[in-house]
Amino acid sequence: MSSTAPPSVIDHVDERLLRTTPLKKLLARPELGSVVGAAAVFVFFAVFADSFLRASSLGTVLYAASTIGIMAVPVALLMIGGEFDLSAGVMVTSSALVSSMFSYQMTANVWVGVGVSLLVTLAIGVFNGVMLTRTKLPSFIITLGTFLMLTGLNLGLTKLISGTVSTKTIADMEGFPSARKLFASQLTLGGVELKVTILWWFGLVALATWILLRTRFGNWIFAVGGGADAARAVGVPVHRTKIGLYAGVALCAWISGQHLLFSFDVVQSGEGVGNELIYIIAAVIGGCLITGGYGSAIGSAVGALIFGMTSKGIVYAEWNPDWFKFFLGAMLLLATLLNAWIRKRVEATK
Repeated sequence: MSSTAPPSVIDHVDERLLRTTPLKKLLARPELGSVVGAAAVFVFFAVFADSFLRASSLGTVLYAASTIGIMAVPVALLMIGGEFDLSAGVMVTSSALVSSMFSYQMTANVWVGVGVSLLVTLAIGVFNGVMLTRTKLPSFIITLGTFLMLTGLNLGLTKLISGTVSTKTIADMEGFPSARKLFASQLTLGGVELKVTILWWFGLVALATWILLRTRFGNWIFAVGGGADAARAVGVPVHRTKIGLYAGVALCAWISGQHLLFSFDVVQSGEGVGNELIYIIAAVIGGCLITGGYGSAIGSAVGALIFGMTSKGIVYAEWNPDWFKFFLGAMLLLATLLNAWIRKRVEATK
């Protein structure tokens, strides 16, 4: 009678069955590096700028962060999807110009101009997405072309219609007070005055995080950014996903554009140039990879917060504001290096 040999010990265990420690989960978060950087920036300016910790300064810092963060959220999602949008900065200005000039020239309620601006801005975003998917050209080339066209249209049409490089005031038009309340009002919370853009920013971060982590579209974004051909092979609608991401950038550009308009009631046609790089920087500092497939909306918010603390912290410290770009560039490099180091540590422990 022969005895049955005991089953051999299985050396290899499915990775999905391995237990992950809280530390490993923390290290795997894309925004970890930016959180560390934000804490360092906060401590730095808390020490060197006496007024930085005042309650009134908090509202100013959050407002500066929100004006960047509103756009950094969709730009981060687009980068996770493996693409860029160099037209995002001037698109904000285009949105404001369309809303202002349509309302003024047509002597219509400003809400009509706001609605027309939404349609035009979304059309620009969809145009970027369709051109990208149809031509197969790099998004850098497509959106650079859109950037140049919008820059020329913003200046050319504004001078043609208004006779100057800025729009006419619409502050006395019907619907202006209610539109300003939605896009450019402020509220007082605990003695601190907060701009409504902060609420828009927080809401967009929450929405984008839910989309990325809890919806099928979020899975498609990560899949497309990780590899479009592989994603297409498993049934992901790559073209629709990318067009949707560009439409998301356009939607947030519309929100930012309306805030720009209803904060000052006139718009300078040359504004917005260069802001697209700041949006990308905020997303990269927040943990998004240039190559796509990795990042988070929360990280983009932390990146925008670092921008807000740095831009206002230099003022509170009474330093020369010319140093701002130096600090921003240094934060970009340090955050990128820290993110790369964290990813290597995570991959080494798998």
